[in-house]
Amino acid sequence: MSDLIKPGTDNQPPGKYKEVGPRGGQVPKARIVEIDQGDRLPPTQEKGRKWEKQ
Repeated sequence: MSDLIKPGTDNQPPGKYKEVGPRGGQVPKARIVEIDQGDRLPPTQEKGRKWEKQ
């Protein structure tokens, strides 16, 4: 399991990130976003969820 990253965190490596539960579990209709160098991770669909690098 990768490190879990809070929404709004910046200076993360560029690439794809998947929305996961608070402890890294699967969530229904999880968003997958792609960020570039220097971008900030967007908000998740529900409070408490986090991002995991793909």
